[in-house]
Amino acid sequence: MDPVSNLLILLGGGTRLAGQTLVRMFSAPIEGREILRQFERVGVGSLNLTNITALFTGLVLALQTAYTLGAFGARLYIGQVVAMSLVRELGPVLTALMVGGRVGSGISAELGSMTVTEQVDAMRSMAADPVRKLVVPRVWACVLAMPMLTALAVCMGILGGMIIAVFQEGSTAAFYFDQAFRLMSIGDVASGLGKTYFFAFFISIIGCYNGLNATGGADGVGRATTNTVYAAAISVLVSDFFLTKLFLSF
Repeated sequence: MDPVSNLLILLGGGTRLAGQTLVRMFSAPIEGREILRQFERVGVGSLNLTNITALFTGLVLALQTAYTLGAFGARLYIGQVVAMSLVRELGPVLTALMVGGRVGSGISAELGSMTVTEQVDAMRSMAADPVRKLVVPRVWACVLAMPMLTALAVCMGILGGMIIAVFQEGSTAAFYFDQAFRLMSIGDVASGLGKTYFFAFFISIIGCYNGLNATGGADGVGRATTNTVYAAAISVLVSDFFLTKLFLSF
């Protein structure tokens, strides 16, 4: 099946699953212990990946900014460009893409294996709700972890920019950070972190939907995992545009 058809099917079935999940997320009972277990897997397990990605993004962004602004004699503004870019766009989007590739595919593989081995059907036969038991804890874990991962990633990216500013451009750390936070407002931070809740919800729902609808044994689990990776990436990039338009209107 081609990617467009997969996305259309996901949009229909995923919307129903998203609605069921939202209802159960805010109704008792809450699987607190399972949420904490999933939070550790999502948040702590993704920390190195997201931080390394953001650090080197900050390094490269500072290098490119210094090269470009150098032609206009404006190298002093490296801190502002790096900080604003990371806080509003690059931090949330890159973190979501990394988490989508790692966590989304992991959710699909785990739930897909349970589905093809009929463990999910066994839960239904015992009057257990798979959405509440399997989906809700993973969605809560992603929604809670993503803003924290993004905040740490942004800090690492800004630190990477500082390394270039100090050791290559001859600036001081105090001046760099003064420039970095001079134009930043609460609205910029809220805009960047606000997107992460939507990204986390989309990634976790896509992973859960593909996992719960996997068919065809191990081969089907592999297809579900692949579908999750590209669907999560596309959903993050497309939703980022509309969320940016929404936040800029305030």
